[in-house]
Amino acid sequence: MAYLAWDNTSTHHDDEIEAVVCGAMEHLVLLHLPTHSPWLNPTEMLWRQLLREATHCELFESIKALSAATLAFFRCRNAQPA
Repeated sequence: MAYLAWDNTSTHHDDEIEAVVCGAMEHLVLLHLPTHSPWLNPTEMLWRQLLREATHCELFESIKALSAATLAFFRCRNAQPA
Protein backbone atom coordinates (compact mmCIF):
# COMPACT_ATOMS: atom_id res chain seq x y z
CA MET A 1 0.00 0.00 0.00
CA ALA A 2 1.30 3.46 -0.89
CA TYR A 3 0.23 6.77 0.58
CA LEU A 4 -0.27 9.68 -1.78
CA ALA A 5 -0.60 13.25 -0.54
CA TRP A 6 -3.32 14.73 -2.73
CA ASP A 7 -3.02 18.46 -2.26
CA ASN A 8 -5.62 19.65 -4.78
CA THR A 9 -3.10 21.36 -7.03
CA SER A 10 -4.26 22.16 -10.56
CA THR A 11 -1.97 19.49 -12.07
CA HIS A 12 -4.00 16.81 -10.29
CA HIS A 13 -7.08 17.77 -12.29
CA ASP A 14 -5.90 16.28 -15.55
CA ASP A 15 -7.67 13.38 -17.26
CA GLU A 16 -4.46 11.34 -17.60
CA ILE A 17 -3.49 11.84 -13.93
CA GLU A 18 -6.97 10.95 -12.74
CA ALA A 19 -6.97 7.81 -14.93
CA VAL A 20 -3.66 6.64 -13.45
CA VAL A 21 -4.84 7.29 -9.89
CA CYS A 22 -8.17 5.56 -10.48
CA GLY A 23 -6.37 2.57 -12.00
CA ALA A 24 -4.12 2.27 -8.94
CA MET A 25 -6.72 2.88 -6.23
CA GLU A 26 -6.43 -0.65 -4.86
CA HIS A 27 -2.76 0.12 -4.06
CA LEU A 28 -3.18 3.71 -2.85
CA VAL A 29 -4.38 5.56 0.19
CA LEU A 30 -5.12 9.15 -0.76
CA LEU A 31 -4.37 11.72 1.91
CA HIS A 32 -6.55 14.66 0.93
CA LEU A 33 -4.89 17.90 1.99
CA PRO A 34 -6.57 21.31 2.09
CA THR A 35 -5.92 23.66 -0.80
CA HIS A 36 -2.85 25.88 -0.33
CA SER A 37 -1.38 23.90 2.59
CA PRO A 38 2.14 22.90 1.50
CA TRP A 39 3.30 22.69 5.13
CA LEU A 40 1.21 19.50 5.49
CA ASN A 41 3.01 17.72 2.65
CA PRO A 42 6.50 16.45 3.59
CA THR A 43 7.53 16.45 -0.07
CA GLU A 44 6.84 20.18 -0.30
CA MET A 45 9.02 20.76 2.77
CA LEU A 46 11.84 18.81 1.11
CA TRP A 47 11.53 20.84 -2.11
CA ARG A 48 11.57 24.06 -0.07
CA GLN A 49 14.82 22.94 1.60
CA LEU A 50 16.33 21.99 -1.75
CA LEU A 51 15.51 25.39 -3.21
CA ARG A 52 16.82 27.23 -0.15
CA GLU A 53 20.06 25.26 0.26
CA ALA A 54 21.04 24.17 -3.24
CA THR A 55 19.56 26.48 -5.83
CA HIS A 56 18.55 29.79 -4.19
CA CYS A 57 20.09 32.77 -6.01
CA GLU A 58 22.27 30.45 -8.09
CA LEU A 59 22.75 30.80 -11.81
CA PHE A 60 23.87 27.41 -13.08
CA GLU A 61 25.92 27.30 -16.24
CA SER A 62 24.26 24.09 -17.38
CA ILE A 63 21.69 21.46 -16.55
CA LYS A 64 24.61 19.24 -15.57
CA ALA A 65 25.70 21.76 -12.92
CA LEU A 66 22.14 22.05 -11.60
CA SER A 67 21.88 18.26 -11.48
CA ALA A 68 25.18 18.02 -9.59
CA ALA A 69 24.00 20.53 -6.97
CA THR A 70 20.70 18.68 -6.61
CA LEU A 71 22.40 15.30 -6.25
CA ALA A 72 24.80 16.71 -3.67
CA PHE A 73 21.84 18.00 -1.67
CA PHE A 74 20.10 14.60 -1.69
CA ARG A 75 23.32 12.71 -0.91
CA CYS A 76 23.80 14.91 2.14
CA ARG A 77 20.17 14.35 3.23
CA ASN A 78 20.51 10.58 2.75
CA ALA A 79 23.71 10.53 4.81
CA GLN A 80 22.07 12.58 7.62
CA PRO A 81 18.31 12.02 7.33
CA ALA A 82 17.44 13.91 10.53
